[in-house]
Amino acid sequence: MKSAILIVDDEAAQRQLLTSVLAKQYVVETAENGVEAIKRLGARRFDLVITDERMPEMNGIALIQWLRCNTPATPIIVLTAYGSIKTAVEAIKLGADEYLTKPLRDPNELRQTVRKVLCERRAVPHEAAVDDATANESGTDIIVRSAAMTHVVNLAEKVAVQPTTLLITGESGVGKEVLARFVHARSRRSEQPFVAVNCAALTETLLSSELFGHEKGAFTGAADTKRGRFELADGGTLFLDEIGEMSVDLQTTFLRVLQEQQFERVGGSRTITVDVRVIAATNRDLQQSIRDGLFREDLYYRLNVFPLHIPPLRERRDDIEPLSEYFLNRLSVRMGHGLKSLDPHVKQVFHTYDWPGNIRELQNAIERALIVAVGDVILPADLPHQLLQQHGGGSAGRTLSDFEKDAILKALSDNGNDRRKAADQLGISLRTLQSRLKEYGLTRRQ
Repeated sequence: MKSAILIVDDEAAQRQLLTSVLAKQYVVETAENGVEAIKRLGARRFDLVITDERMPEMNGIALIQWLRCNTPATPIIVLTAYGSIKTAVEAIKLGADEYLTKPLRDPNELRQTVRKVLCERRAVPHEAAVDDATANESGTDIIVRSAAMTHVVNLAEKVAVQPTTLLITGESGVGKEVLARFVHARSRRSEQPFVAVNCAALTETLLSSELFGHEKGAFTGAADTKRGRFELADGGTLFLDEIGEMSVDLQTTFLRVLQEQQFERVGGSRTITVDVRVIAATNRDLQQSIRDGLFREDLYYRLNVFPLHIPPLRERRDDIEPLSEYFLNRLSVRMGHGLKSLDPHVKQVFHTYDWPGNIRELQNAIERALIVAVGDVILPADLPHQLLQQHGGGSAGRTLSDFEKDAILKALSDNGNDRRKAADQLGISLRTLQSRLKEYGLTRRQ
């Protein structure tokens, strides 16, 4: 199959030129700016993005940042004006693979650069990021930079193509369902249903009906025949979250279904046969539950054919920054905000905080910050209070005011004590900056 290339440039003549050079060898689509490019990237997968640096609405640098957070494996070539070495260097630092200067005088240079970048990317093993967070909207990609999580993702990729039953363990909020969807998307069942059930959310009777379905009149309220989740997942994957919360009696029934792939609906007598891959997950220590008589040992070994343990976020701190950028960009778009950035002090807080709620807590913290932020930069003042009180490391004991004061002083220093420029850098109004200066006793120019 031909590789698919997305060309992003606000000049129609430039888009036409690049398309004419590449269309014979590749499938080429175009976009007028970064905003349109993101829409196209959401609709299909591209093997390469070629983007101009200067564009209205969303420039090439912002698009590179978005790509590295959302589809990290996609190679990028940036087009810069002749002599703009500083811009080219910035683009490379942000994750672009190559740059070309405009105007393009030699079509062969473009063809060779495209061929080189595509070949190099195919040769690179799975590393810093797997391209959909930890997760995109469909939950089929994982943002990962740490060695610990990269190892888990590599194992998941290897087992995905096998029919093996999986048991995913890890604390609440680490992304167990995201990993399950990742496995399903890379399996031979990817075109079939992925059906999820939270075992902790239903009583024993309701969970039995939810899993196996029921016949009309099977119990009070059963007005119609209902297909269960096993039937709905036939040919695909059934994800059972919080499997440790399932009652022992239901575990007995479930074990038989897992072994035989056959069951009867509640209140029915007809045996139904299905072909379902089961992925179970839990935040409990199932071996301790076995010792406590709360979980069947035979079911544990039937589920634990290929265990995958997701470490908590505090044990893979290298993942915090790319996850933060990912959620920041995704939530900004969803909430209708322009693209925002994180103040360096916010990044420091994120890196040193222990995240007891893991990735879910990180996402919630960023969503809260986006709601209260008044400028283009997320400041410590925008963060939930517990992050500033509980985070450890070299910033232990510092208050929200300490971080905000440091950010103001740095912005003033960066801009030669020009308050208006400092306010612009901080993403706040001049009036807000003057109020903060007075509050912190910094009214005298530094």
